[in-house]
This record gives sequence, structure tokens and C-alpha cells, in this order.
Amino acid sequence: MSDNELGLFLRTRRETVTPSQVGLPTGPRRRTSGLRRAELATLAGVSVEYVTRLEQGRDRRPSPQVLSALANALRLSPAERVHLHRLSKSSDSGFSCLGGAQPQRHVRPSIRAILDRLEPAPAVVVNRLTEVLAHTDGYRRLMAPTGLFAGGDSPANLTRFVFTDAGIRALYPDWEHVADEMVAALKQGPFRADPHIAALADELTITAGPAFADRLDTVPSLAAATGITRLTHPEVGPLRLTYEVLDLSADDDQRLIVHLPADDATAVALDSLTGRRPGALRAVSS
Repeated sequence: MSDNELGLFLRTRRETVTPSQVGLPTGPRRRTSGLRRAELATLAGVSVEYVTRLEQGRDRRPSPQVLSALANALRLSPAERVHLHRLSKSSDSGFSCLGGAQPQRHVRPSIRAILDRLEPAPAVVVNRLTEVLAHTDGYRRLMAPTGLFAGGDSPANLTRFVFTDAGIRALYPDWEHVADEMVAALKQGPFRADPHIAALADELTITAGPAFADRLDTVPSLAAATGITRLTHPEVGPLRLTYEVLDLSADDDQRLIVHLPADDATAVALDSLTGRRPGALRAVSS
């Protein structure tokens, strides 16, 4: 596993920013669509050598002024800026916000009541291990035919499912992206400082091999909070689902993920899965 999450985050963001986005000319001889280190250094007002040290992990405690300059140069969103700040602080592993707490598997009654109100939308509560702790009936009707709950009484685990299920690539046409997002979610937070996440990562490194292990070194630890997932459902065929990830309180250490149909065809298909009247779930335009 890479232990240079700050450098990985800076490098991957640099590679996704195009020169035109920051007012630089795009020459015909560029080998990459992203920014060069020298260009980022110029925009941030630091030396190329310093950018190199940060990306390589040889300097892990940049000043707030440098962080702000890099965030401005990379056009980071507010969420990305918060994450960058957290990564710079987490380089000192002497403190953990979780204090060694066990993964939270108890879902408060008020959260379960919210799930009840979300019916028939597919919604699920997961903890930092991506264990499925509670869900709507709509979520079970959507995911049970895929094999997610085939493991028996133990909590289903979304990351384990995405990396080890035999038919997973047929289920997710955009499996590569889904796999990236799962690793990013697993890495967000204490990651290696959490023995429970470390144990899961060790397990998947063995059972899933390079498909998982390589992502630990290449996927930055900031999963998308919203997006669209394509699913080839075994019963109703192609689906396009808009999702929203809502973080619950720090004490809960859980996330609520809500799925809604992204088009009319998916809305009709979900209605048929849940046995609801047509129009129970309306498409959400992206």
C-alpha cells in the first residue's frame, strides 16, 4: 500500500486539470492533457522541486499558505480543499479521530425511520468498512437478484462484492469506475491507522489481486458524493441510477446512500421491481 496519500492526491488532481482551464496555452507537443509540474509550480508560486517533493512524499507537511496556493492553482472544489487539509494533517499518525473505535454496526432508530420514509427508493446505510447495515425494501429488491446478500447472516460488504463476485463485471458495465470509487471510499478516513480497514485491505489484496492492490497505489482517497451508476440488472435489464452519498454524524461513522432513477426507463423498471404503481419513483434529470 502507498503511504503517500497527499502526494497521490496532488498528482492525480494535477493530471486532470487542463492548461486551458487555468489560462495556459495548449501546445501541439504535449504528452499529457494535464498540467506539468513546472506549470503547477508557477501557478502556485512555489518551486518545481518543492512540488516534486510533495508528490513523491519527501515533504508531507506543507504550510497552510502553500496548501491554499496549490488548491487555487488546481481549481479544487470546497470538498477537495477540506480533503487536502485533512491529508496534510494525517501525515502525523499520532492522533486518530476514531480513537481505535470498532466499526459502528448499530443504526439509530431515527435513521431507520428515515429509511422507511424513503421507500420505495433503493437506499442503504453502510459503515466505514462498506458493510451493509440497514436498507429499504426497495434496495433489497434491487440488489438481492445480483447476489449481494448471498453470503448469509454476516453483513454484506459492498467493496468485497465489487471485487470478488464472479459476475460483477457483467453487472456493472462501468466496473472500472465503480471499483475506483469503492477503493476511494475505503481509503477515505483513517485507512491504514484502522486495523479493521487494514485487515479488509489485506484480505482483498489476496482474494482480488492486482485489480484491488494496484488501486491502493493509484486511486486518491476522495470518493464522489454524487453520480450515476449503470447496472445491467439480471431481472429488468439496463438501469441508470443517480446516487447521493450523505455522511451521518461523526459518532455514527456511517453513510446513507440513496439511489433514484436517472431516466424514465429506469423509473419504470424500478416500479416493476418494487411492485409499486407506475410513477412511484420519478426520474431525476442529471
